[in-house]
Amino acid sequence: MLTKAFVAGAVFLPMIFEALRSGRNESLLRARGGIEPDDDVYPLMRIAYPSAFVAMIAEGGARGASPTTWLVAGAIVFVFAKAIKYWAIAALGERWTFRVIVVPGAPLVRTGPYRFLRHPNYVGVMGEIVGVALLTGAIVAGPIATIVFAALLVKRIAVEERALTKTLTADS
Repeated sequence: MLTKAFVAGAVFLPMIFEALRSGRNESLLRARGGIEPDDDVYPLMRIAYPSAFVAMIAEGGARGASPTTWLVAGAIVFVFAKAIKYWAIAALGERWTFRVIVVPGAPLVRTGPYRFLRHPNYVGVMGEIVGVALLTGAIVAGPIATIVFAALLVKRIAVEERALTKTLTADS
């Protein structure tokens, strides 16, 4: 049970700080004329993301201790996922938010992990989900959460790409 409490802390404490940073950045972007697309799946994501972790941690608590190899693999995946995500957040700076908000005319970010991947933040998010599924031994909730959130991200990426295409400068 101590492991599940640790996992819950490792998931939800950073999520609180991420939400605070996102809110601050959203205000800054809107003040700069940032535009948010109407068709974003964020309203679903804001429920699905934390709910996925709650479900996996609850299932893990009900199942008991995960096999050591799952714990180790999950911890490694989770730590690497957080590293990728925070590298993406650092590269985006004030542009990083939970929502898709694009400032017209702003150049595309091509530094940090964006040199190698188009959407590294989402790679990190999916890694967080897979890592927690392994850490908790959530053999039912883990795959469901992964599939559902991956489907949401496919839609989200399409929304983001359209928003970026409409608002970015031609030389970006």
